[in-house]
Amino acid sequence: MSLPIIGIAGNQLVHASQTFNGNQVTYTPQGFVNAVQIAGGLPLVLPIGEPTLAQSYIKQIDKLLLAGGQDIMPQLFGEEPSEKLGEINPARDHFESALVKEAVAQHKPIFAVCRGVQLVNVALGGTLYQDLSFYEKTALKHEQAPTAPWFATHEVKTAPDSLVNNLIGDSHLVNSYHHQGIKKIAPQLKATAWANDGIVEVLESTQPEHKILGVQWHPELNHHVDAKEQGLFNYFVNQL
Repeated sequence: MSLPIIGIAGNQLVHASQTFNGNQVTYTPQGFVNAVQIAGGLPLVLPIGEPTLAQSYIKQIDKLLLAGGQDIMPQLFGEEPSEKLGEINPARDHFESALVKEAVAQHKPIFAVCRGVQLVNVALGGTLYQDLSFYEKTALKHEQAPTAPWFATHEVKTAPDSLVNNLIGDSHLVNSYHHQGIKKIAPQLKATAWANDGIVEVLESTQPEHKILGVQWHPELNHHVDAKEQGLFNYFVNQL
């Protein structure tokens, strides 16, 4: 029996680095590769390219995984950049938006992590807080560095009868590495978990034929010490 092919949308190192002699590098965090392989999937990194390539890439894979990384350019959701906006990569934003739309069109499941869930929301018509300081309520600490990623930093509470509730229970402690956040939710999506300050932590599809699960934390960074986090990958690879 063939293994499910999991396309992982790759990132690009564009700044000079001594490690790679100043060369640009396409990469994905090793945690995604490990977690997908443990779950029984075959990871395949999709390098950033022209949005017109998205249809061909999605045809080659069974499921799409979106990773974390840079901020998302606010022009994609109708805003000018705030002074608190971090590094962006417009080429990545446009390419991944095309991957999301094509995966939805081809009914290929999507699992999205941190920046990934934000990108899915924007690609499908939602908006973001460019920085959580713009959130109307007092926000928790959602950027836990320098605390190690395998130490959970805050609680999330899940909606009853949701997919994520079935996977991690009514509440779960998670790590956190983001300063942007979900604002307006796209019409095709619904929130199914929140931090105790009200920040959306999980989005799921409202339509059964479009299988989408997105989490705001980083299960790839602690899947090796938390069975529930590896369980997210197990479900994605084998069920979603």
